[in-house]
Formats: sequence, structure tokens, C-alpha cells
Amino acid sequence: MLRQVGMNATNPKTIGIISDTHGLLRPEVEKALAGCDHILHAGDVGDNRVLERLARIAPVTAVRGNMDYGSWSNALPVTEMVEIDTVFFYILHDLNRLDLDPVAAGIHVVVSGHTHQPELTRQEGVFYLNPGSAGQRRYDYPISVARVPIENGQPIPRIVEIAL
Repeated sequence: MLRQVGMNATNPKTIGIISDTHGLLRPEVEKALAGCDHILHAGDVGDNRVLERLARIAPVTAVRGNMDYGSWSNALPVTEMVEIDTVFFYILHDLNRLDLDPVAAGIHVVVSGHTHQPELTRQEGVFYLNPGSAGQRRYDYPISVARVPIENGQPIPRIVEIAL
């Protein structure tokens, strides 16, 4: 399913990217996402209250992760494609379950989570963005999110480490 988000191309937008909250939404994470025009959550939300709090910042599109259980999570799709200002984002939890060819599908940014490790790469013109985990710290991985400004129709992703 393609969800189109109406944005004005003459007014640059910033998309917040978050994953693996596992029921924890830190105030520092909310502050890092402040000012975003839309938030994409790549699964392992952990609790619907996380999505409700994020929705106070900006509209939210979320997918279900492998640790999302219960009736609240049944409404979350496993994958979602979102178009924002002519930029196509494809969201899933586990990149290993990517079920399409992003280049052929015209996707600009593939958003995933699952590993808890932030990563940003670009292959064949497609950004692959894992914002890392915004929930409980795992191993020595940072707490992080990502911000993706869209300028002149181009996504400019960057990972933001959260200082605690």
C-alpha cells in the first residue's frame, strides 16, 4: 500500500526516523524529533503509548516489528510505502525481509530497524537507513534516531546520536 503524505514542495520538510523503542520513549528522543513534519517508526514499538506520544510531535507511520505483540499491534502493517514531497520511503523492520527491488520500485529511502545498530549506506542511488535503537541500550550501541530533511526533492538523511 502506498500512503501519500501531502507536503508542500516549496516548504522543505524533515522526516524523523525511529526504531526499536521497545516501549521506551525518552524525553531526549522526543527532543531530537521535535520540529519534524512526519515520523516513521520501523518497528518494535513495544507499546501503543509510544506512537501516541510521537503523534504529539508529528503524524506517525509505523510498521510492526518481531517483538510487537497484542491487539494494538495487529493494526500495524509489516511494510509500508510512504510518499512525502515526491520522495518514496519503504519501511520494514528487518532489512533481511526486504520483499522488493527498491531501485525498480522507485524507492529513495529504505527504512529498517531490528539490529539496534545505526547504519546509513547508499547503493544504486537508494539510501538504506537504520536509525538504530531509541529504546533501552543494547551492548555498547548508541541510542539514536535519524532525521531526513527533504530539500529540492532530495532526501538528505543523517543519524543523530542521543546524549544521555
